Amino acid sequence: MAATVGSLAVSGQPALAVTRPREVPVSPFAKPALPLMVQRAVAALDAQGKHVRHRDLVGFVDFSQASREARFHLIDIEGGKVLSSHLVSHGLGSDPANSGWVQRFSNQLGSNASSPGAFLTGVTYYGKHGRSQRLIGLEDANSAAMERGIVIHAANYVSAEMARDYGRVGRSQGCFAFSNKDISGVMQRLGEGRLLFATK
Repeated sequence: MAATVGSLAVSGQPALAVTRPREVPVSPFAKPALPLMVQRAVAALDAQGKHVRHRDLVGFVDFSQASREARFHLIDIEGGKVLSSHLVSHGLGSDPANSGWVQRFSNQLGSNASSPGAFLTGVTYYGKHGRSQRLIGLEDANSAAMERGIVIHAANYVSAEMARDYGRVGRSQGCFAFSNKDISGVMQRLGEGRLLFATK
């Protein structure tokens, strides 16, 4: 007896039904789980949404990583992915031993330390570090950012060569300092009115 579709015929035995895997429909709205870093960026954006004009992209600083790592990430919120990653400094007051690791945060004038939390990117200007960008602190932990002069700028003490040779990059006075190679691209993409979120 010949086998038929959906059954299997065996000589002298009744036909056995062939078990086929059941197809589970996939929702057209289903999205893969977002990486934790992206989730945290989205949560920060949602919390500070009323202050943020442009919600397409977030700058995310992971201060739990050593300064030798590319720990600043430009995150595409809609796409749920990291567009690029870059070296960024922390403040010398956050790392007194110059270990390359953030030990503490501060929002105090004269602390020379990094501050955590959500910042709003402000206007660009030209200062002692060249083209720079002001940051407005949106939380109690960084509310003195403008008064302290915490900005985005370039610095010679941040480079891939320094990270490779010394196992760390240099420290700022609390600013987010980037390499001369990366600063233009970072500032161009962040622009004014976007969120920069720093955490550990």
